[in-house]
Amino acid sequence: MEQEPIWIVKRAVDALGYEQTADELGKSARTVRRWVAGEASPSKSDLLVLEQLLFDFYRPAQGTGDFTFIDLFAGIGGIRRAFEAYGGRCIFTSEWDEYAQKTYRANFDDSHDLAGDINEIIGEVRTHIPQTPDVLLAGFPCQPFSIAGVSKKNALGRPHGFACKDQGNLFFHIASMLEDLRPPAFLLENVKNLERHDKGKTFDVIKYTLEKELGYQVFHKVIDAKGFVPQHRERIFIVGFDGKTDFSWNDLNLPDPKSKTLGDILLPDDEVDAKYTLSDKLWLYLQNYAAKHKAAGNGFGFGMTKREDIARTLSARYYKDGSEILVYQGPKKNPRRLTPRECARLMGYPDSFRIPVSDTRAYKQFGNSVVVPVVQEVARIMVPHVLALKKARVNKYEVVLCSFGNPDHGQVSPQSPSRRVWVDSLDEASKSCREYINQWNLGSGNWTGEAGNVYLNGIKVASISYNGRIWSENLTLSSNG
Repeated sequence: MEQEPIWIVKRAVDALGYEQTADELGKSARTVRRWVAGEASPSKSDLLVLEQLLFDFYRPAQGTGDFTFIDLFAGIGGIRRAFEAYGGRCIFTSEWDEYAQKTYRANFDDSHDLAGDINEIIGEVRTHIPQTPDVLLAGFPCQPFSIAGVSKKNALGRPHGFACKDQGNLFFHIASMLEDLRPPAFLLENVKNLERHDKGKTFDVIKYTLEKELGYQVFHKVIDAKGFVPQHRERIFIVGFDGKTDFSWNDLNLPDPKSKTLGDILLPDDEVDAKYTLSDKLWLYLQNYAAKHKAAGNGFGFGMTKREDIARTLSARYYKDGSEILVYQGPKKNPRRLTPRECARLMGYPDSFRIPVSDTRAYKQFGNSVVVPVVQEVARIMVPHVLALKKARVNKYEVVLCSFGNPDHGQVSPQSPSRRVWVDSLDEASKSCREYINQWNLGSGNWTGEAGNVYLNGIKVASISYNGRIWSENLTLSSNG
C-alpha cells in the first residue's frame, strides 16, 4: 500500500484546515503543525483516520439514478466514475483481477456483487442482470490488439487479435450481452490499433457485428488524452445506440493539447520517496539499451520527461523500470519513476482515490486504466441521447425474441440471434413473435424458456405462444394467426 504520511497530512489540512483536522483526530493543532513541518510523525492509526477523512471529503456524488449502466472489464472503475458524474447508477460490475477488485471496492460503495470472470455469466446473463441497463460500458482487454501486444505475440509466435484464446474472444461476449440485454446504448473503449489490426479486418468484424447483426447505430472516434492530462494517449471509443439519434463527435469539447504539462501532476520534491529514483545500475542499463537500439535504427528507448513536457503513454509494464516516463531531476541526479499517486493524477483520478495495493499492482492498474476526464467528456455528449432513448421505452411492451436448440432434432444451440423489441400493444408483440419465428424458420420445440416473454416497465405481464396467442395470468387474451 502506498505510504506517504506527509502527503496525507498536508492534503487533510488543505481540505479541512488545522483546527478541524486536529479535532477529528483528537489531537492539538500544534501536533498537526509539527507533522506538516516534519518535526514528528503521525501513527498508523492516525494515518488511517486521515485517509478516511480525505476520502469522505472528496468522495464524488453517487449517481442520481437518471439512468443505469453495467460496468464490464471494470478495472479500477475509471469509466464508471465518468458516467456517475452525469447521473448514472451502476447496477452490475465484472472484473476478473483480484487486485483490481480490491482497488475498485476501496473506492465504490455498492449494494450489488462484483462478479469475476465474465466467461462464467455468458449464457446466464439474465440470472445475473435481471434488469435491462440503459448503458453497457466495457473497456475490454486491449493486449490482443495493441501495437506492443501484437509485436510481443508475433515475436513469441503466439496468436493475437481474435485468434488469442484468452482475450481475443471477449468482444463476442460483449456482443452476446448486448444481444441478451438490448440496452439503449453502449460505450466500448480500446487501443487505437484496434482500428488497423489485421489490416482493418478485425474492426470490420466488430462494426459488422454491432451494426448489421445487432442493429445498433454505431459511431467511433480516436481521442488523444493530451490537454485533458499531460499524456499522449490515443484510444478508440465506440458508441452505439438502439435507435436513430443525432449524436455527433463534433459536440466534443476538446481542450488545447498543450494546456497541461507534467509539472501539473508532480508531487513536491520533498514528498517523493528516494526509492523512486533509479539506481545507478538500472539507469546505466537503460542508457546502454537506448544507445544499442538507436545504433540499429530502432526507436526503442527511455522517455526523459521534464516538468514542461507531455508524457508518453503510461503502460501496464511501467512497474518494470519506468522507462517510458522518467522524470528529469537535473544533470547531477538520476531520473526517477512517477509515484503511484502521480500515475493516478496522470490518468485523471482525484487525490481522494484510494490506492490500497502495492506500487507494482498500482502501476499495472493505472497503466491499464482509462483517462477519466476523456471518458467523462464522451459521457457528457452521450447521456442526452441515452435519456431520450430510455424515455421512448417507458410504458412500452418489451418482447423477448430468442430460440433454443431442440434436442429431439439433435440441436444443441440456439437457432437464431436473440432480440428484444419494444412495441405499443400486445397485438404488436404477438406480430413481432410470429415474424421472428417465420424469419428464422423456428419450430415449436425452439420456442421455449424466455422466448415470447413480454415485460412492461421491467415487470412480466404476458407471454406469446408459438402460434401467436397472448397469455396473461394463464388466460388467453387474444389470438393471432
